[in-house]
Amino acid sequence: MGIGFPLSGSEWRWVAACIALVFSLELLNTAIEAIVDLSSPAYHPLAKKAKDAAAGAVLIGAIFSLIVGASIFLPKWGFPIF
Repeated sequence: MGIGFPLSGSEWRWVAACIALVFSLELLNTAIEAIVDLSSPAYHPLAKKAKDAAAGAVLIGAIFSLIVGASIFLPKWGFPIF
């Protein structure tokens, strides 16, 4: 979408930062899940909490990225935000 709409330098930086944030959180989530699976192959309530917390971090990052993307791209489609 950044190619289809003219973005300023700061808008490109926000988009790139959001992409990097979500990728980083996904990698951390994968690492935490692998460590939990290695240390606790059987079901354990604390293992579930660790996995849920890691997935929650990814969700928060994705929601933040959605808000940033909406604030950048919706005005370019003619939808005022504020």
